[in-house]
Amino acid sequence: MTDHHTSTSEDPIPNRIHARPVRRPGAIIAGLIVLLVTAMLIHGIITNPNFEWNVVWRYLFNEHVLSGVAWTLILTFGSFLIATFLAIVLAVMRQSVNPVLKAVSWFYIWFFRGTPVYTQLVFWGLIAVLIPKISLGIPFGPTFFSINTEEVFTAGRAALIGLALNEAAYLSEIVRAGLESVDKGQTEASQALGMNRRQIMYRIVLPQAMRIIVPPMSNEAIGLLKTTSLVLAVPFTMELQYVTNSITYKTYKPIPLLLVAAIWYLIITSILMVIQHYLEKYFSRGFTDEAARSNSISGSSLSQSYKADKEKARRRAVEAKHLGLNA
Repeated sequence: MTDHHTSTSEDPIPNRIHARPVRRPGAIIAGLIVLLVTAMLIHGIITNPNFEWNVVWRYLFNEHVLSGVAWTLILTFGSFLIATFLAIVLAVMRQSVNPVLKAVSWFYIWFFRGTPVYTQLVFWGLIAVLIPKISLGIPFGPTFFSINTEEVFTAGRAALIGLALNEAAYLSEIVRAGLESVDKGQTEASQALGMNRRQIMYRIVLPQAMRIIVPPMSNEAIGLLKTTSLVLAVPFTMELQYVTNSITYKTYKPIPLLLVAAIWYLIITSILMVIQHYLEKYFSRGFTDEAARSNSISGSSLSQSYKADKEKARRRAVEAKHLGLNA
């Protein structure tokens, strides 16, 4: 009797179930295997003399390599900015009520998504052969001004335009999907307030669509960074991959120079991923779990206050009814 009283006084909840977490030996074993394989891989890479890490460190900060990194960044960000502007225009054209604009946008996306980017870059490298002169004048009439195409489309500009036009076709579909994700009721409400189509697009639709647009567009930017290695098709000879290849032809050490290019691509990609994280966090304000939880809490508190006010009103109505009967 005393023992039973002592046990219940120690635990205020009678017949408590002392649950234990389920052991998962399979997950632990799989984790150990992955760690072991990873350690073996890292050890093999570091200790393998064929990688020639001394050559890697010698050329990692070489002035020609750094110049190639700079040109790679210029091509990436320059073409991405142009492609983003074109993508927004193409996405708006796809949603236009004008059948001509819609057809032109569809054809552009079909053509540039259907042909390899390498082929397009070769074409832009040969643009001066196809069109020797660029003229300005009246269509089918006299020419007022003309200039040699090779003076306008240098190798760098041809590479920039080729990358931008190809990337715009992919980005436009991302932008279109983001625009269509915004509820049409918001557009109708904006029209009821007297806003025009441009104001609705840039003040109402686009800010909300960015939450959907940013993640895939960031992935496209990272992919575009690595696509710059194909501009040798133009040929453009100042970006990172071409520079490391040129050093390889002089030193006959292809593996260390490939590692140099890979390390720089990984560094730039890592920085872009960090930027992507903060952009997603910024445009997801109001849509996160914490925001939803706070909205839920505020909504429940409002609901409770509403119920309390309703109960008070009911009591007052009952009291008034009784007073009327007594009178």
